[in-house]
Amino acid sequence: MKQKFGNVIGFSFGIPFILIGYDHFICPAIYDSLVPTYMGYPRFWTILSGIFEIVLGMGIMIPFARIYSAKLLAFLLFILYLANLNMWLNDIPFNGAKLSQIGHLIRLIIQVFLVLICFWLAEINFKKFFLKVMKKRA
Repeated sequence: MKQKFGNVIGFSFGIPFILIGYDHFICPAIYDSLVPTYMGYPRFWTILSGIFEIVLGMGIMIPFARIYSAKLLAFLLFILYLANLNMWLNDIPFNGAKLSQIGHLIRLIIQVFLVLICFWLAEINFKKFFLKVMKKRA
């Protein structure tokens, strides 16, 4: 049962990543402005992130690649939040629209939720993971 549910979630979760990744190639200009200036070469980062979103979106749809892909996708979501944070801190519009503070907060919550789904798909034990992270900090 868990395998079937994982397949449904993996497929449902993968399709939007593939479509958004594809959109990075079709409309790259709307993503370029989100790249923090300290990173330089916004088009390069837009295209690279689009490639990763497509590849990892496909990966979480394939059962034998799901665990590894979900771990990488969780990391990618964390890295991509730098663009969302840049958008929030510098009040950068996305596709001509600016988000309110509440809109940015909702976006952050969604990002955390997406990372948690990736953890579930990667079969990461949350308690063990966070205890290990906290232990390394001490």
